[in-house]
Amino acid sequence: MKYHTFSKEQLHQFTANVLQAYDIPEQDALLAADVLSYSDLSGIDSHGVARLKIYSWFLEEKLINPKPQIKVIRDRTSVATIDGDNGMGLIVAPKAFRLAMDKAKRHGSGWVAISNSNHYGAAGYYIDRALREDLIGFSMTNASKVVAPLWGKERMLGTNPISVGFPGAEEPPIVVDFASSAVSFGKVEIQWRKEEPLPEGWAIDKDGASTSVPQDFLDDAALLPLGSDKVRGGHKGYGLATIVDMLCGPLSGANWGPFVPPFAVGYRKLDQSVGKGLGHFLGAWDIESFQDLESFKRQVDHWIRTMRNTEPIPGKERVLIPGDPERIARAERTKNGIPLIQAVVDDLLEVGKKVGVDLF
Repeated sequence: MKYHTFSKEQLHQFTANVLQAYDIPEQDALLAADVLSYSDLSGIDSHGVARLKIYSWFLEEKLINPKPQIKVIRDRTSVATIDGDNGMGLIVAPKAFRLAMDKAKRHGSGWVAISNSNHYGAAGYYIDRALREDLIGFSMTNASKVVAPLWGKERMLGTNPISVGFPGAEEPPIVVDFASSAVSFGKVEIQWRKEEPLPEGWAIDKDGASTSVPQDFLDDAALLPLGSDKVRGGHKGYGLATIVDMLCGPLSGANWGPFVPPFAVGYRKLDQSVGKGLGHFLGAWDIESFQDLESFKRQVDHWIRTMRNTEPIPGKERVLIPGDPERIARAERTKNGIPLIQAVVDDLLEVGKKVGVDLF
């Protein structure tokens, strides 16, 4: 597999320039580029610049508003509901999360439900922002249907990710970030690009049989819930996806389940809508409202050290904590650059050529 290596700054500026070419204001374009850079640096390749081609297509087809008028439509002390005016989720969600963090600092907690938005990038990006201000962060979003409910064979739910983070004192923060499906759809796309099979337990074909063929996703294959089947805990993944859908859909006024607008591969306009766009649910807690901040962070350090001191299973060097893989990737990629497979580079070159922005 051939890779090209780029610096964070190179990809960040390229992304911002491309988005500005689609009439997105400079500061908003830089903000969206920040969200994608977080993913690329953290090794979350499925949510970084690999998504730029589909974002640009949506903007070109005028399916996303480049200059949204984001509105707070309800505001009740520590909670708010926001209409994103069909803007890029990479712009709408960070601005909404700023409101949630400000509310947390004033009232102890802050919660925002967002409708009429689009794909918001990696859920962990928002947690990273909360941790920088010594807040506990909470992030979730619903997504277009690619996941079958337990015992179903049709796509009815999104991958519906959840992320939560807790700051430490001397130790790095705990960052939990996972899809409620067996795997994120972006990882299927990566296997597709690499022309490699899907691992067992990721997906079923249109007839409900296990499949390892990424190409099946052009023919309505579906991902499985986290845990895959009932015996392996698939009902838990299905339950998590349901929680995300309720908070991001009905609570915010966005679409839910099979009615969430399509995104990425195989775009097909839906015939029915039950809300506005897709939805996010973001929150922050002010630790000082519950506990002395430094005392809490010392306890987080103690927890981390206790887990890391667990004797590892044979073949593993040590026990990791949530957030370690992304931290390891950030250190490596900050030093040596961000590797992109040829297929992604080709996509970026195509996008850049279309709007007159050079990648190299």
